Amino acid sequence: MSTVPIESLLHHSHLRQNSKIYRGTRSFFIPCSLNLPSHFTSNKLLHSIRTSVGASSKHRRSVAIRASSPDTAVVETAQSDDVIFKENFPVQRIEKAEGKIYVRLKQVKENNWELSVGSSIPGKWILHWGVSYVGDTGSEWDQPPEDMRPPGSIAIKDYAIETPLKKLSEGDSFFEVAINLNLDSSVAALNFVLKDEETGAWYQHKGRDFKVPLVDDVPDNGNLIGAKKGFGAIGQLANIPLEQDKSSGEVQKKSESSSDSTKERKGLQEFYEEMPISKRVADDNSVSVTARKCSETSKNIVSIETDLPGDVTVHWGVCKNGSKKWEIPSEPYPEDTSLFKNKALRTRLQRKDDGSGSFGLFSLDGKLEGLCFVLKLNENTWLNYRGEDFYVPFLTSSSSVVETEATEAAQVSKHSKKTDKEVSASGFTDEIITEIRNLANDIHSHKNQKTNVKEVHENILQEIEKLAAEAYSIFRSTTPSFSEESILEAEAEKPDIKISSGTGSGFEILCQGFNWESNKSGRWYLELQEKADELASLGFTVLWLPPPTESVSPEGYMPKDLYNLNSRYGTIDELKDTVKKFHKVGIKVLGDAVLNHRCAHFKNQNGVWNLFGGRLNWDDRAIVADDPHFQGRGNKSSGDNFHAAPNIDHSQDFVRKDIKEWLCWMMEEVGYDGWRLDFVRGFWGGYVKDYMDASKPYFAVGEYWDSLSYTYGEMDYNQDAHRQRIVDWINATSGAAGAFDVTTKGILHTALQKCEYWRLSDPKGKPPGVVGWWPSRAVTFIENHDTGSTQGHWRFPEGKEMQGYAYILTHPGTPAVFFDHIFSDYHPEIAALLSLRNRQKLHCRSEVNIDKSERDVYAAIIDEKVAMKIGPGHYEPPNGSKNWSVAVEGRDYKVWETS
Repeated sequence: MSTVPIESLLHHSHLRQNSKIYRGTRSFFIPCSLNLPSHFTSNKLLHSIRTSVGASSKHRRSVAIRASSPDTAVVETAQSDDVIFKENFPVQRIEKAEGKIYVRLKQVKENNWELSVGSSIPGKWILHWGVSYVGDTGSEWDQPPEDMRPPGSIAIKDYAIETPLKKLSEGDSFFEVAINLNLDSSVAALNFVLKDEETGAWYQHKGRDFKVPLVDDVPDNGNLIGAKKGFGAIGQLANIPLEQDKSSGEVQKKSESSSDSTKERKGLQEFYEEMPISKRVADDNSVSVTARKCSETSKNIVSIETDLPGDVTVHWGVCKNGSKKWEIPSEPYPEDTSLFKNKALRTRLQRKDDGSGSFGLFSLDGKLEGLCFVLKLNENTWLNYRGEDFYVPFLTSSSSVVETEATEAAQVSKHSKKTDKEVSASGFTDEIITEIRNLANDIHSHKNQKTNVKEVHENILQEIEKLAAEAYSIFRSTTPSFSEESILEAEAEKPDIKISSGTGSGFEILCQGFNWESNKSGRWYLELQEKADELASLGFTVLWLPPPTESVSPEGYMPKDLYNLNSRYGTIDELKDTVKKFHKVGIKVLGDAVLNHRCAHFKNQNGVWNLFGGRLNWDDRAIVADDPHFQGRGNKSSGDNFHAAPNIDHSQDFVRKDIKEWLCWMMEEVGYDGWRLDFVRGFWGGYVKDYMDASKPYFAVGEYWDSLSYTYGEMDYNQDAHRQRIVDWINATSGAAGAFDVTTKGILHTALQKCEYWRLSDPKGKPPGVVGWWPSRAVTFIENHDTGSTQGHWRFPEGKEMQGYAYILTHPGTPAVFFDHIFSDYHPEIAALLSLRNRQKLHCRSEVNIDKSERDVYAAIIDEKVAMKIGPGHYEPPNGSKNWSVAVEGRDYKVWETS
């Protein structure tokens, strides 16, 4: 079961009556999740309920509401009816429009050709393009000659052009741009991507730039368009030598190296190619819920109204006995109500006469404590509250008095003696703490022995993880009392909750909020702000932003002046606004801190770049002595050298002092909540502990990346040495930071690509990556800006990405999802898996029981409430006391959950 994205827009106070819906070639809902305020049943909600109750006694109006079913009793609301709950939720529904991108090359005159690129979906389309020249072995992107640039084109720095697509005529449904190609120039190929200004999405070809070759022998990386294709020998040109383009001095320089040689255009042919394209179109809707207490019948009358189009069904149940467990109420029921598996009721809302939406009325017993529901749009599309149900509490003035009396009695009892339940809970808590202390003492005592105790330490750490998981389970299952007195007491006595920077809360889901191309627009921060509500609705809790500092490289990973936060992604003010926006929707933000190396401002007397400027004007003492390129006068490196820039010597007191001050300044000035630490293999993890202790991040993760073990080109089954190196680094930080689980990514690559799913269980029946040894510090992922995007250094096996996400989003560890995958055709399936993880409260310490690890299938049960399998082989979760139902499924993967 999947859900549709609903974004919280509580800053709007009105209910939209007329939704503007895009009706394109084909459109349908994209499964996502619901984003409503996290305080839905919190203190703020209770305060608003009490305010409504108080207000209703002053401003009452006569409203008569009649149920439309003849089998349902007529419900009248008298003047004395109390409004006990009222909330209007402006929401944003996302539709998916499908169309096509087309590319056409045609001959206009003998030596002049025209390349056209178009889209059939309306929007603000931009062609981001450049050319490569004959004999240029450097960048594939460069600016074209002036005479090739269509009107309205804008130069992007020194490597690309952006040209808007326009309608050819008023009645035309296509948006197009045409580029005149002069084959007398030295252009060898044209490269482009299509950008949607409305959504910030980039559309590529097979994960790379589109490339249209204009000469023979252009390298094919799987992204060529029109090469050796078309309509036979139409427009075929042969033996036409290339001449230098005289209109551009820059182009002339680039082609000087090839001026003595010519390149023949033997195979150029006309062609027309189409590729499917899809785009998310946002549409605003609302859901309004009102609950009243009827003074005459003591019934709770609930009205649900929405302007969502089409048939809307309320899937609902009632709550009793202080729990939110669904139960079926006694009859009568509203019209169009049916029973669903003896567990819930389904009521189809009635369409409004004016076609602006639908509504429903529910008359419920006054003794009930609440109503739970979700909205169903079709068989696979549901609306809920971030993976949880809508909950309408029936709190009235009288019930508050009863709660207050009970609470006061409980307070007296608490001061006189502990209840059996309190004693039991306290004893169990003390027992867990004692066990963890004993296990830690075991590790300390074994360290003094000379025997090999690595396996003993591993077992002890796993036991500690299990105990910690129990503690988290207790913490998450605790529900607060909602009487006013108990709330005030909780606020007064609220203890400080210890958050580990290595794990956050333990329930984090990380989104990498950029790719390798994000810097090219120059306004990425602003584009990302527009995604905040949707990312929150999907259930993400942490966002990883790109490096913010001035940098020699546009991507930010060659930092120069650390205190200059005007980067290729935007200005410092835009960065701060972006962080505030994500905080507003409940998402923490990580800064990408590049601490291993730094680019110098000045040369020394030997002409070597090793003197720094800006606020941190270090000299060559800040550079390690064994970096062979930069003549550093510091101590030897505590890790591996990064050869493209001076490697910083973190053993220097002044360096550590300055870095700690900078991290704290970033926390205060920008509002970062934690860190993604770049290339931590270059310096000792103990320095990281020092930095984490100073900046106190909510969450931190390091990029410790090295090669897995291979024999004669084949990946070894046992990768313990690889994950041990990552665990050793985490241990050096004293667990103050987690690490990306590169081991898991690598094993998934081979297991999925070669259909060797037996690799996903180590000799002890545990997951074979870092997540199998230290799950609370493992950040699992399948792709990032380095491995995927346009770099593609270690791209995940094509077509198997969702198997990878089915694995990491159901397993322990902290899963990280790549930005490009979220806003792609994988969006619905990723959204459904995110919803499942949040709904079932899976966390970084969840327990995995591997049920199958064979050649063509891997299957596991997590926390006894989620079952999953990946691979083409068959698997069904075991029959027994649990009632399994399919939650998500796709190509070669399936996930079940308990009811």
